Amino acid sequence: MLATLLAGGVDVCFANPGTSEIHFVAALDRFEGMRCLLGLHESVVVGCADGYGRMAGRPAATMLHLGPGLANGLSNLHNARRAGTGIVNLVGEHATTHLHLDAPLNSDIRAIAAPFTQWSKTAADASSLAQDTAEAMAAARSLGGQIATLIVPADAAWGPAHRGGAPLKSIPLDGVQETAVDHAARVLRSGEPTAILLTGGALRDEPLRLASRIAKKTGAKLFAQAFNARMERGAGRPPIESLPFVAASAMTVLAPYRHLILVGSKAPVAFFAHPGRPSVLTHPHCEIHVLATPREDGPEALSALAGALNAGGSVDITPRVALRSPRGTITPQSLGEAIAAAIPENAIVVDESLTSGRSLLALTAHAAPHDLLQNLGGSIGVGLSLATGAAIACPDRKVLCLESDGSGLYAPQALWTQARESLNVTTLIFSNRAYAVLKHELHNMGVNNAARASAVLELDRPPIDWVGLARSFGVPAERVETIEDVHAALIRAMHTDGPALIEALF
Repeated sequence: MLATLLAGGVDVCFANPGTSEIHFVAALDRFEGMRCLLGLHESVVVGCADGYGRMAGRPAATMLHLGPGLANGLSNLHNARRAGTGIVNLVGEHATTHLHLDAPLNSDIRAIAAPFTQWSKTAADASSLAQDTAEAMAAARSLGGQIATLIVPADAAWGPAHRGGAPLKSIPLDGVQETAVDHAARVLRSGEPTAILLTGGALRDEPLRLASRIAKKTGAKLFAQAFNARMERGAGRPPIESLPFVAASAMTVLAPYRHLILVGSKAPVAFFAHPGRPSVLTHPHCEIHVLATPREDGPEALSALAGALNAGGSVDITPRVALRSPRGTITPQSLGEAIAAAIPENAIVVDESLTSGRSLLALTAHAAPHDLLQNLGGSIGVGLSLATGAAIACPDRKVLCLESDGSGLYAPQALWTQARESLNVTTLIFSNRAYAVLKHELHNMGVNNAARASAVLELDRPPIDWVGLARSFGVPAERVETIEDVHAALIRAMHTDGPALIEALF
């Protein structure tokens, strides 16, 4: 199994092993090429694999312990699936001779995995394990990235096998449909108000330049989804506005358009239903047109559309401007300004700041060029782990993780992995000591003056000591209470090797 993984280019494994995976662990001593990293919880393991896959452009493996171990990682597996990240999950199982005894950790692993994985298989025995591994890798690389789960009975791991699996071809993204290109070109030539909604590979620099030329030629408006797996942005890159997360704001932004062309995205809908409010975010008279589905090659579709429209020439780019740190109290506005001024060239920014960070995208638009990773699946608690995996994939780049205090508490163990591996991750905690997003939802649902309900959403009794927590995991940390100190702390961290955590209290 290990030989097959390495031959197929999967040389990083994030692991939280148990007894059924001991033979896998022991085999690491025979294969120096496999880098195996320990995570202290399975949600960290899966989140790291997600961050690694997004930045490396190839899958990592995870090693998980039986059904309960897989279940512990499902929330971040959901996020990775929504992001289109390829991951090879290697899940230990009881020996086939032991299953009928119904030992305490016995469970239906394939049933647990089913809603969160596009491919799954249980290895029959040692002789098939290597080829099963090759199938899992091919599935993980297919259609832009999928979740593949290979269940490995312990006796398949300890039994004799004599050769690795032969590499298998993955399934590429589907090609662009000529009829879809022609139809989108007709819509854009109509002169009616039209927007183009992008996600996936269409948000890299070169496809964005194509989209910008199309917009400049036709007068269309470019939007990115509210959340995206990876977006290249900042000074020197084509500007693009993201749809707001708040449904009412998104509806206002989209209201003028009578056509919406989708490139890798789905038609925009609200995250949740609210009483008396629509769930579809486009105007009732807006027509939806699909240029490329999520299974199709969005960059190829943009190239074909630009050709059909003869959309060449110059591209609008985001200018470089002098960014200065603000002064005074810490607010969402001033935090965004301080972050924008501190982002170094070619950084990776992981944003799970939620309510406190809703103005960040606009405020960091003119920052130094950077990659932005977001939580597509909406299951909070992935930010710290995403940042950890991204740092493993890109050790020469600074990673800045913008994390809300509520979601950060789902998997703070990722800080330990950052310390253990001396990763260049700086975490900025937005510490408002509340589940602020749910306070907004109380209002959205028409619940007001609900003191006891609000108390359920507070994180201040007792307050979380993020500085003490980070230091206990081996990460240097400090607490700041003015925006000048936020900026100074960020600059120090950006010029220091290794991990750091800054708690911004407001």
